[in-house]
Amino acid sequence: MKHAFSLATLLAGTAIGLTLALAPAQAADPVIIGAAIAQSGVVAPYDEGPAQAMEVAVDEINAKGGVLGRPIKIIYADTKSDIAYGATAAQEVIDKGAQMVVVTCDYDYGSAAASVADGAGLIAFSTCAGDPKFGPSGIGPNAFTMATGAPGQAVAMAEWAYNVKGWRNAYVLMDTTIAFDATWADFFKRRWAELAGKDALVGEDTFGGEDPQIASQITRIKSLAKQPDFIVICSFPPGGVSATRQLRAAGVNQPLLGSESWDGDFWLEGVPNLSDFFLVTYGSVFGNDPRPAVADFMKKFGAKWNHAPVTSHAITGYSVIEAWTRAVERAGTFDTDKVRDELQKFKDEPLLAGPTTFTETDHINMQRDLLLIEVKDGKHGNVVQVVRAEKMPQ
Repeated sequence: MKHAFSLATLLAGTAIGLTLALAPAQAADPVIIGAAIAQSGVVAPYDEGPAQAMEVAVDEINAKGGVLGRPIKIIYADTKSDIAYGATAAQEVIDKGAQMVVVTCDYDYGSAAASVADGAGLIAFSTCAGDPKFGPSGIGPNAFTMATGAPGQAVAMAEWAYNVKGWRNAYVLMDTTIAFDATWADFFKRRWAELAGKDALVGEDTFGGEDPQIASQITRIKSLAKQPDFIVICSFPPGGVSATRQLRAAGVNQPLLGSESWDGDFWLEGVPNLSDFFLVTYGSVFGNDPRPAVADFMKKFGAKWNHAPVTSHAITGYSVIEAWTRAVERAGTFDTDKVRDELQKFKDEPLLAGPTTFTETDHINMQRDLLLIEVKDGKHGNVVQVVRAEKMPQ
């Protein structure tokens, strides 16, 4: 895959950082973080940036003496973007001594690996799984995600569409492939009904991400008595790219609204000259993020890897390391129960991903700042504004 990343590249970066960290004193054995993530296949673009960002964070921590006096080393196992193989990848890094396991940036693709880690009594941290089930209500008590969840993203987008753009008639087109998109669609519709009224959703439809064509869905949209002001496309590349291309080719030219799944420009060549496409995500990888902390991080990332992240999910990867190491230091031990307790004490903890709160029941955040970005004239990364969910639906 064009954007699949190299294990050799990551290991080379890790080796340099670890060698420097160990140079003053060889006594302390490294603490191992296992990353059971996609290094190939459809999910790889979403895991590449977080993995490389974790290495940036580890370099910084090791340069300051590590965590509890021990340097950190990250080891990797490729899930191959195969949901079932995630469990194998997690067990592989656990067998090699991992004391915490980082899993893929999605609930469906990362839950098998997280369940293995949770069952082994280890913290399982997803860089950006956006489904609320990634935690005690789904996987287990040791599962955390650094995401701003799908509900929060959808609500922020609904509020922007209503309050800023003044749109009143919505249509939702949902990909049935993963739970994230179903959750996103559900919360968008719920908040939209509160804002615009129950009749303000003029239609909705579904498609499968592997469907070669959506002609029937397009016909139904074009035959609506009341045309929508905009269409929410709850999907992700590559299936969503095909759907978007078909919508535009058929003359469906309303603005399209999407989630973080559309971050990065790796998919844009599939929809030439796309415009009026809006998405919410963690930041801009195009050198124009208006927030100083994020802009500074992007510079550090570029200095290490000689390129920008593929997507801004790199921000959440960096914050996974921030969060876990702070919890370990405060616990004074790597013991999972005590580290989990410290994570659950986080209340607006200042992380790169934003103020972060975890409780005994909620291991995901909903109301943090997101960047709203526009794709215009075939170019990604046009910053519109910072948004956040103001009121979660009842």
